[in-house]
Amino acid sequence: MTAVPGTGAQLIQQVRVLDAVTQRDQVADVLVQDGVVTEIAPSITVIPARAEMLDGQGKILLPGLVDLYSHSGEPGHEPRETLESLLAAGQAGGFTRLGILPNTEPAIDHPAMVEKLLARRDSIARTNASLPHLYPWGALTQGAQGQQMVELVELSEAPIAGFADGRAIQNSLLVQRLLQYLRPLGKPVALWSCDRTLRDSGVAREGPFSLIYGLVGDPASSETAALAALLECVAEVGTPVHLMRISTGRGVELVRQAKERGLPVTASTTWMHLLWSAKDLHSYDPNLRLSPPLGNPEDQAALIEGVKAGVVDAIAIDHTPHTYEDKTVGFPSAPPGAIGLELALGILWDRFVTQGDWSPLQLVQALSTNPAACWGQTPPTIQPQQPAEMILFDPGATWTVTPSTLCSLSANTPWLGKAIPCRVLRTWVPPR
Repeated sequence: MTAVPGTGAQLIQQVRVLDAVTQRDQVADVLVQDGVVTEIAPSITVIPARAEMLDGQGKILLPGLVDLYSHSGEPGHEPRETLESLLAAGQAGGFTRLGILPNTEPAIDHPAMVEKLLARRDSIARTNASLPHLYPWGALTQGAQGQQMVELVELSEAPIAGFADGRAIQNSLLVQRLLQYLRPLGKPVALWSCDRTLRDSGVAREGPFSLIYGLVGDPASSETAALAALLECVAEVGTPVHLMRISTGRGVELVRQAKERGLPVTASTTWMHLLWSAKDLHSYDPNLRLSPPLGNPEDQAALIEGVKAGVVDAIAIDHTPHTYEDKTVGFPSAPPGAIGLELALGILWDRFVTQGDWSPLQLVQALSTNPAACWGQTPPTIQPQQPAEMILFDPGATWTVTPSTLCSLSANTPWLGKAIPCRVLRTWVPPR
């Protein structure tokens, strides 16, 4: 090797490089200088002096992960999660971009709230430059309550990821008006389809397992009826929409049909709906109480195939922290949601790549490339002369999930106390 003058450099040696943008899957040396990937080659022999040498053998270099939507406890519920702990959890899980839903207290329904959150993120990042970039969603309605629309034009001028309430809007006329007003603004719009009247008091997806376990059923039609109505609005108005939290087999089919019709839609499901089903509710673990509820096994199978085939574009984490006291109640009474930012990559890799039949690039596509595209952003990529936005992880490492090993302030996960695979070793995040 020949050393050349230079600082701020890292040489990752003989690492498996995965990049869905270029379809790269190869073992190579990767040189990073001053936050930019400068060379990818089978062997790099000319390196900067004092470069940090990183052993990449048996490890994988991925583009930074992108989470379309998760929940922050701050402001309003800081005992569940602060912005600092949320960003640390995202970094630990390999995420370089985090979307935050606006249903905080107060809600992100005004430009001042957006600026306050981003200023707080920048203040936190001064001591850790590798923390994820934060992308707040602006609320569609005042207080994200689904009743009266916000000042859309004013909020669109703030640095938001797009518009979403994070809750299902029940007034179809309001949804149609929102789509009409939002079309000229050109911002991403994310909507969750759920008819709360049809859902009623259901806590588990209606089917054989809700009956066996004695849990009040939530019919699939609570999703699909609302989704079909929303798709008709999209067809009429033409505003592109991201369909959040698809959780049923019929929902996947409706998305497929909408894309075949040429409707401008993208879709996501959550990582938990790919890994669990209503069959698993025999434990009555309140950390499996989700909204929408876990599907029946056939729904789970349809979602897995939908992501693999690209009908469902992205996997979202929908990280939803709750305190121990929040979740230490009976299953029907537990607030829905589970954490996942620190856990998702390793568990999904183990389940669908190591044990399943997904290619590594299919998982990268669903966790990084496609979520960025749903925002209309340039996806993270590992290419020469591009900013380094990537993660180094060890798929062979294991760690045990405990409150002390989690960066999140909350530990509401069904994997609590269990050993899980994969450890993120290093994160590179470009300056904001």
